[in-house]
Amino acid sequence: MALMHEPTAPYHSAQDALRVLETVARHPAGVTDTELARHTGLLPERLTALLRMLRREGYVEQITDGAYVTGETLRRLTSTHDHERALREKLQQTLDRLRDSVGAAVYMSRYVDGEVRVTQYAAGPGTPAVNEWVDFRYSAHATAVGKSLLTQLDHNARRDHLSRHKMARLTSRTITSDKLLLSRLESQPPTVPMLDLQEYAIGTVCAAVPITAGSSVGCLALSLPVEHAHRLRRAADTLNRNAAPVLLSLAI
Repeated sequence: MALMHEPTAPYHSAQDALRVLETVARHPAGVTDTELARHTGLLPERLTALLRMLRREGYVEQITDGAYVTGETLRRLTSTHDHERALREKLQQTLDRLRDSVGAAVYMSRYVDGEVRVTQYAAGPGTPAVNEWVDFRYSAHATAVGKSLLTQLDHNARRDHLSRHKMARLTSRTITSDKLLLSRLESQPPTVPMLDLQEYAIGTVCAAVPITAGSSVGCLALSLPVEHAHRLRRAADTLNRNAAPVLLSLAI
């Protein structure tokens, strides 16, 4: 279980949660919250919040004496023969919950073999997904997803990507200057959500937050109809605060 060290709150939460899980796993007969606090060095309030999240996500369970043991989710994710299926199912459950909590369609994306890929998403009748009218692989310069992934690459990798994909003007708001885009990517703080304000499609606004685990570059994103643009930043902050379970699943 390993995570990259990043300055954002979800990374710290996921790292702390991993410490708790590793301690629980070392005590198959169960470990109390007092013992967990002593082993992990976490403050009681912090530990209580993490245990609440870990129980909700199925990573730990409480037995009759109140001690904690590993839960079904952790057992499935650490099973070698069922890991990929279990991971996909767990991520989908988390995305569904995020969709409901932020009131928007939610997407998980990865940068794989030099391309942007939306690997999973959660949408619904009241939270419609973006109409992919231009393949997301070729529109990284215009989408919150693409720009968030590009910010996590080094300068040469960004230039390589842009050299392979022409920066087409998709709307009047689309950035088509590689110099301007690279400048904005360089100055983007990792703790601030990346926004797409009708740059990819008229009528849609989006936001994305990084979820890099290990050497894998990824992000979580959401989309809203433009009439709900006033909710975008608050929804993005909620998405960012609740990204830890996704990072945790990817790190195990």
